[in-house]
Amino acid sequence: MGRPYRHVMKSQRANTIAEALEDMILSGDFAEGERLDEIRLAERFSVSRTPVREAFQRLAQSGLIEQIPRRGVFVRRPGPVELVEMFEVMAEFEALAGRLAALRISDAALAVLEAANDNCRAALSEGNADLYYVENERFHHVIYEQSGSAFLQQEVGRLHRRLKPYRRMQLRLRGRMSQSMAEHEDIVAALTAGDAGRAADLLRGHVAIQGEKFHHLMASLRAAAE
Repeated sequence: MGRPYRHVMKSQRANTIAEALEDMILSGDFAEGERLDEIRLAERFSVSRTPVREAFQRLAQSGLIEQIPRRGVFVRRPGPVELVEMFEVMAEFEALAGRLAALRISDAALAVLEAANDNCRAALSEGNADLYYVENERFHHVIYEQSGSAFLQQEVGRLHRRLKPYRRMQLRLRGRMSQSMAEHEDIVAALTAGDAGRAADLLRGHVAIQGEKFHHLMASLRAAAE
C-alpha cells in the first residue's frame, strides 16, 4: 500500500482512539486530574504510541486533557460555567453562519444538506447516535463553508472541535436525535427560501443548551462523574 493510504489509516486509528477516550472520560472511567499513560493505552488499543499521541492532540483541542511538558497528559473536564459560555458563543457563531449561508448557499450545497439529512434519518431509524453525529457534523460544516467567510469557518470549526464530545453525548439523550432531525429540516427549508433571519434563529436554538437541554447535559455529566 502507498504512503497516502497508510496516512489515512493512521488518522482513522487516531480518530477511533480519540472517540473511545472521549467516551471513557465523559463516562467517568478516568477521574478528573488522572494521568493518562501513553504506553498502557497503546497496549490497550493494540497500536503503536503514535496514534495515541495523535489522539491526545485531538482531545487537547476539545479541552478534555491537558498536556503538561515533562509531566504528562492529565484529564481535564470543563466546569458548567465554561461549558455554558462555549455553547453560547457556538450558538451565535452558528446563527451568523446560517444568516450568511441563507444569502449565499448554492443549489449543489443544498443538495448535500439534503443528502446529509437523509443519512441522519437512516441513523435515527437505527437508533445509531454515533452515525447520526457523523452526518450532523457534515451538515453543519456545509453551512460553515457556505457562509462565504473563511475567517468565520476557521473560528467556528475550532469551537466545533472543542464541543464535539458534548454534542455527541447530547445525541444519546432520549428524544434528542428526533428533535435534532426536525430542526435540521426546518433549517434546510429556511436556507432554501433564503430567509436569513429565520435560518439564524433556527441554528441558534439548535445549538444553544439553555433550559432543559442544559439540565439534561449536566445530569449526564454528573452521573458519569459519580
